[in-house]
Amino acid sequence: MSHFKYHVFFCTNQRAPGEPCCESHGAAEARDHAKQRLKALGERAAGMRVNAAGCLGRCELGPVIVVYPEGTWYTYVDKEDIDEIIDSHLLGGKVVKRLLLD
Repeated sequence: MSHFKYHVFFCTNQRAPGEPCCESHGAAEARDHAKQRLKALGERAAGMRVNAAGCLGRCELGPVIVVYPEGTWYTYVDKEDIDEIIDSHLLGGKVVKRLLLD
């Protein structure tokens, strides 16, 4: 059994200029937004954790996050997408299909 109900990893990898990477899409800022959002949710977000990750190997599809324990991979464009993942998946248990990565 996982220590966390949900553990969300944001790829915040920074590659050389011109190479695709998640950080060039503001990944660290998106991660910070998710962390602040969960903190604001208080007890409703108990057992949920957001962390930065090094390269997750999918930067060409980026920015990317992966949600465990399911291993659900998402991409996102903005804070509204992050909020939708939090509201639908983390709080509601429903995958956000439009943001899924294959």
